[in-house]
Amino acid sequence: MKYGYGWVLKFVLAAILLGVGIYLTFADEVVYTITGVTIVIFSLLRVIPLMKSLKKEVLRTVNLIEIIFDTLIGGVLIYIALSGKFDESNLWAQVYRYGVAFFFYARALVFFNSVVFLGEKTEIPKFWVHIGSITIGTYIATSSEFSYKSVAYFLLIVALIGVLYLSYDGYKGYKQYRRFQLEMNEGEGKGKSKETQKEIEQRKEVILDEQKDDRPYVN
Repeated sequence: MKYGYGWVLKFVLAAILLGVGIYLTFADEVVYTITGVTIVIFSLLRVIPLMKSLKKEVLRTVNLIEIIFDTLIGGVLIYIALSGKFDESNLWAQVYRYGVAFFFYARALVFFNSVVFLGEKTEIPKFWVHIGSITIGTYIATSSEFSYKSVAYFLLIVALIGVLYLSYDGYKGYKQYRRFQLEMNEGEGKGKSKETQKEIEQRKEVILDEQKDDRPYVN
């Protein structure tokens, strides 16, 4: 559509995403909830496309097992956040910590096993993303400085990237919308100009006909 209004939604979503990203650095319960919800959504939305696109049964089985475990981990993290049982010093904090570490580490482990041992082809950016994934998982599992703040800052970075993307995409949509408005207004002006010119030509013909009628008849 030449005049789609999706740019409005993208501008609003960019503002909301930025606000939530900043708020995450101050609200630990929100960080825990968003972490769990993100893991669940990332896992479940991949199921059908992934299962249909993988050619080998062993690849489908391995990835499905990973998705099931990730979904369970995400559900547990959501429960921890909403139940109010979370404390930085209790057992639930360790469940959260190692659950997130497992998510990143398992994703990288499944990827590298699929590429190295099961013949799955990949792209260079995807390779480096999973190098980052296994690094993050290792850091979370071993660092004594890990806390919800670490996750909050990570989510803030992701939110800022999302804000830039939505803002740029929304800007392009708005620019296209204004271009359509300009073309529509220019087209309307041209239509009026053509109509006026046509009326002028018709009036000229009427005047010429009247002049012919007024001329005396000469034999």
